[in-house]
Amino acid sequence: MSEQKRALYNLDRAELQTLLASWGEPTFRADQVWEWLYRHLVTDFEAMHNLPRALRARLAAHFTIEGARPRAERSSSDGYTRKWLLELADGEHVEAVLMEYERRRTACISVQVGCAFACAFCATGQMGLIRNLSAGEIVAQVLHIEREVRALEKTSGERALTNIVFMGMGEPLSNYANVLKAVRILNDEAGFRMGARRMTLSTVGLVPAIRRLAHEPLQVNLAISLHAPTDELRTSLVPINAQYPIRELMKAVRYYLEHTGRRVTFEYAMIAGVNDDESLAEALAQLLSGLLVHVNLIPLNPVPGSPWQGSDRRQVEAFAAVLRRHRLPVTVRVRRGIDIAAGCGQLYAPTGRQGRRIVPVRERTGTYVASRTTG
Repeated sequence: MSEQKRALYNLDRAELQTLLASWGEPTFRADQVWEWLYRHLVTDFEAMHNLPRALRARLAAHFTIEGARPRAERSSSDGYTRKWLLELADGEHVEAVLMEYERRRTACISVQVGCAFACAFCATGQMGLIRNLSAGEIVAQVLHIEREVRALEKTSGERALTNIVFMGMGEPLSNYANVLKAVRILNDEAGFRMGARRMTLSTVGLVPAIRRLAHEPLQVNLAISLHAPTDELRTSLVPINAQYPIRELMKAVRYYLEHTGRRVTFEYAMIAGVNDDESLAEALAQLLSGLLVHVNLIPLNPVPGSPWQGSDRRQVEAFAAVLRRHRLPVTVRVRRGIDIAAGCGQLYAPTGRQGRRIVPVRERTGTYVASRTTG
């Protein structure tokens, strides 16, 4: 039986160096391979033309560069958002999104197939958790989007993406080791060179992992999905709050701030008639008073089967005004890709898990069009 090929994207640079050294290759060969992967973005070992033919053949015999195959693609009518349905090696799927703004291009990346935390307003949470993604599967999404942008603009060499947010399908801090490894790979100066401060991890509030993150040497950003300032309301929206209530979460936030000195973003999905009352804005202001934080208000995006609607603009602005009176920095998120279900809380993908119904994409996210890069 032939050896099953491993995903090369799963190796960080030190692991690649160790591997090639064990094959008797000189040290610089690992640097050459790394540059082909993360600067030139090649997907074929034969394109690594400055490597000896024997080494290319050996790499191809043991590894694959493919990590996430595009199966479908959608573009938003706003002209600024694209979404891909990506198939993983085992037949599972995730969604990844490109959002373009005036001065930045942001890739929104998935870290799990599904999610275990069942937030009441999130389509991904309806899937349950199927499995974690490997570091290589996370990296592969970023590189796919980067290739797409470069191909559209007919550029090469210089990185096109400016930011990465781990806010797609899944909970980043529940897949801690693989997500942090992916961050290190993407941050590597000899490769993709995405600055850590341009990458953001979003969490529903896993207290032990927030404390652990406080000691990581990477200066990655932290965003917390809060959505309510009281335990009763937050538990109804974000069930993990029953395990890690707001008091414990805020202790972890203070610990993180003390050890890193980096601002924490609090995300707050605005749900009409549920959590958008100005009295709750007052409670939120009291909760966050005196802390180095930023509040990001997000009018709830539509999710099939949900009884809730997003707050209207007037109510969002009234809520924001209360926070500003308390000198809290606040922004209202610019909505992108809502018509293709590419917004916060809208990502959902069919699953190949045995015994589980495969939900057609059109039932959840409208009709995809065939991707021009579909294999």
